[in-house]
Amino acid sequence: METPLPKAPRKRQVTAIIILLLLWEAGGAALNYSVLEERESGSFVANLAKDLGLGLGELAARGARILSKGNKQHLQLEQKSGYLLLQEKLDREELCGDTDPCILHFQVLLKNPLQFIQGELQLRDVNDHAPEFLEQEILLKIPESSQPGTAIPLKTAQDLDVGSNTVQNYTISTNPHFHLFTRSHSDGRRYPELVLDKTLDREEQSELRLTLTALDGGSPPRTGTSQVVVAVLDINDNAPEFAQLLYEVQVSENSPVGSLVITVSARDLDAGTHGELSYSFFQSSNQAIQVFELNAVTGELRLKRMLDFEEIRSYRMEIEASDGGGLSGKCTVAIEVMDINDNAPELTMSLLISDIPENTPDTVVAVFGISDPDSGDNGKMTCFIQDHLPFLLKLTVDNFYTLVTEGALDRESQAEYNITITVTDLGTPRLKTQHNITLLVSDVNDNAPAFTQTAYTLFLRENNSPALHIGSVSATDRDAGANAQLTYSLLPPHDPRLPLASLVSINADNGHLFALRALDFEALQAFEFRVGATDRGSPALSSQALVRVQVLDANDNAPFVLYPLQNGSAPCTELVPRAAEPGYLVSKVVAVDADSGQNAWLSFQLLKATEPGLFGVWAHNGEVRTARLLSERDAAKHRLLVLVKDNGEPALSASVTLHVLLVDGFSQPYLPLPEAAADQAQADPLTVYLVIALASVSSLFLFSVLAFIAVRLCRRSRAAWVGGCSVPEGPFPGHLVDVSGTGTLSQSYQYEVCLTGGSGSNEFKFLKPMIPNLLPQGANEEIEGNATFQNNFGFN
Repeated sequence: METPLPKAPRKRQVTAIIILLLLWEAGGAALNYSVLEERESGSFVANLAKDLGLGLGELAARGARILSKGNKQHLQLEQKSGYLLLQEKLDREELCGDTDPCILHFQVLLKNPLQFIQGELQLRDVNDHAPEFLEQEILLKIPESSQPGTAIPLKTAQDLDVGSNTVQNYTISTNPHFHLFTRSHSDGRRYPELVLDKTLDREEQSELRLTLTALDGGSPPRTGTSQVVVAVLDINDNAPEFAQLLYEVQVSENSPVGSLVITVSARDLDAGTHGELSYSFFQSSNQAIQVFELNAVTGELRLKRMLDFEEIRSYRMEIEASDGGGLSGKCTVAIEVMDINDNAPELTMSLLISDIPENTPDTVVAVFGISDPDSGDNGKMTCFIQDHLPFLLKLTVDNFYTLVTEGALDRESQAEYNITITVTDLGTPRLKTQHNITLLVSDVNDNAPAFTQTAYTLFLRENNSPALHIGSVSATDRDAGANAQLTYSLLPPHDPRLPLASLVSINADNGHLFALRALDFEALQAFEFRVGATDRGSPALSSQALVRVQVLDANDNAPFVLYPLQNGSAPCTELVPRAAEPGYLVSKVVAVDADSGQNAWLSFQLLKATEPGLFGVWAHNGEVRTARLLSERDAAKHRLLVLVKDNGEPALSASVTLHVLLVDGFSQPYLPLPEAAADQAQADPLTVYLVIALASVSSLFLFSVLAFIAVRLCRRSRAAWVGGCSVPEGPFPGHLVDVSGTGTLSQSYQYEVCLTGGSGSNEFKFLKPMIPNLLPQGANEEIEGNATFQNNFGFN
């Protein structure tokens, strides 16, 4: 099991954790771990929860995630235990090459609240590669004239490991002529050097075979071998010499394959084969040999494959020039790869929330990292989104950005946003990468229902059928889903005496209103109540509207005759002197109608008379008057049938019968009616009782009706007070009279019982009209009044 890098003592560790907590927001804290390469997937790296000072459940609660550069994830976090584990087997040589130390950077993202913690994982090398010579046989041509102590550098072995696991030493097989030194270059690389101990003699031995062994520093060490063949040559006086010991060249990374990098040149003063030169790589890395090719004759160095600045930024190699006599010279070529802007920026999305609730400011929408493997201005980047969007980009740490809401979003204003994140480098030409995000704004119940009207007025004609649909209320809600689904209800009335629950009901789903029972205009002309609309959000919001119901009158009451009484009582006979002038007031029919408006406007009409043309009825007020002068030829007894009709639709009516007796004068004795004379003796006592009872009941009923109608008219403020009684304002139609339910005559009349019974005598009680304003004081006025009356009846 791997453990974190060494830590400070306990006290210092606590202090470090406190400082770490303070720096979380700024992303300045760093976690340092190390692990050996080639460990199996799932291997333990560290206890992350413990190192962060968090409980086991806190990592999961805060949505902890491990982010790595690019799309490759090397680490994983076990939420339950808080352990940091390897995501896969890691190969240091593949990830870092020759770079030492091999550091993999990562970030710990805590979402709630948003925090970044920088982390580094050092991938330690294991000795999993043995040294390897590029050539299995190394040919050395050494003149026999070489003096002891001559040093001859040999080609090196390649080892992909680093540090102590790379090549540390070289050895040569035992022989009498050579020993081996292991030396180091300025960059730390070690190479072998063969040193001549004893002069060579070609005639004695023309060729020697030695075994060169390379050893790394592993435990146990790994080795690689190559055969060194020493060919002893005759004397060659001059070794090749390069024009420069160091060649430096810059090559653009986009140079095509086969392009010339540089030409190295050496010369040899010898002639013949001893002056013929060949060029080859010497002590060059395997990476250089794979990328470049060297022309052995011309010394031209060309590209064998495309360069990649982001992979390797420079190469350093040694080139050897050898003559035909076995002598050689060496030079160094240093190649710097020039970066071009050939890589567009990369954007790696680490966290994306595609649906956020409205009314929540500073909400994290996305967390992403940007990178560009180019260098200089080619690798510098800018990141932005479109203007006029309610979002902000915030730089956190190491090219990591968070996209947050600038303020509270309103779903009702805009329910969806299309955000384009653009990353542009500063190279020439500029390259850019775009990433599109579609963000949905989810609804929050922040809008109360709104009725289409603050007050509704509904009209309902009385005598309606139960469960009748009388109207509807409607409300809307700008929210969505359940937050916009409404429930309608009746609110308790302000007047507790109003039996609202028995009058109307409401459909909770659509707001339709229904009358629960038949209404009576005479009992209830209007009422009002409030309805509520409540959404189904959490918390639920509601609103109210006022509903006024106006009950319309239906013509359901026929006129009721107050005078003369008809309910089976003895008929009342009106006495008219034969000397009466035209227009003489015989009687007045008084009637009322319990309806209102035009349904209560009454008109009077004479339907039938014993002698037509003798009497007329005033259509407006029901007054019965003589239409012409009476004569001796006119019958003494007359029967008049008067129709009382309202103005409703359809019109309702009632009729009343009047008996009129013409007399010569009011001083003659009473003559009983023929119909009543037969039963006079038997009916006299009973008649008295009936008359008294009927008069009492009629008076009480008349008084009640008058009081009720007067109170109604006064409340409606549609009448002016005249002498304590309500009289309708404005003119009536010419053929109608509205008695306004008072049951009183236009002038004051006093009647006594017309037909009376006594124990000893039978006589008429004469009608005595009290007309102080109607009858004139002079004859001329009387004549004018009669003429007016005749004109109203249509008589000439």
